Amino acid sequence: MSDRNKLEQNPHAVKEPREKNLEVAIGRQVRELRKRQRMTGADLAAQTGISVGMLSKIENGVISASLNTISALAHGLRVPLVQLFAGYEEERGCMHVKAGQGAEIERAGTRAGHQYNLLGHIGSNNSGVVVEPYLITLDSSSDRFPAFQHEGIEFLYMLEGRVSYRHGDKMYDLEPGDSLLFDADSPHGPEQLVEIPARYLSIITYPQAR
Repeated sequence: MSDRNKLEQNPHAVKEPREKNLEVAIGRQVRELRKRQRMTGADLAAQTGISVGMLSKIENGVISASLNTISALAHGLRVPLVQLFAGYEEERGCMHVKAGQGAEIERAGTRAGHQYNLLGHIGSNNSGVVVEPYLITLDSSSDRFPAFQHEGIEFLYMLEGRVSYRHGDKMYDLEPGDSLLFDADSPHGPEQLVEIPARYLSIITYPQAR
């Protein structure tokens, strides 16, 4: 594989283990940053106005410090406030949908005879991206000339049947095993149903509303 075809992200990279308890995570981060700066507990306590006993309890994760106290610690350690939360493991979303159990829904602009089964959904998340995976089924009753247009990127993977799919002013003959990745801001949709029923995966991604 040439260098220009290599992807930048390493999917095998593993982050440092994170703590599931917030108090413990903050305490470990405070202690590590303090020691890294060669400060004693008394030094940090004097800079922040926190007692040595209280600081010890915070570092050991046995109490929940107030936001004001955490802010004072960040200031005393000369780091951004968010760095004290760096070791905390937030729960990450995951959804498992068994075969045939995807919720049948109607998307805005859905055409007659287009069956959409939503295969999973994760709400607000840290990625900044919304992903909507659908299983789409088209049959003899399907409207043959839809023109969809929306923000984001869309990926299609043909499972069954055969369709002539339009993107902008180009046509693509899709049969099982074929895929199509495109900018969804250009008019697109199945122009002709060559073999029915036709089924394909449609995965739509777009920026999460802020």
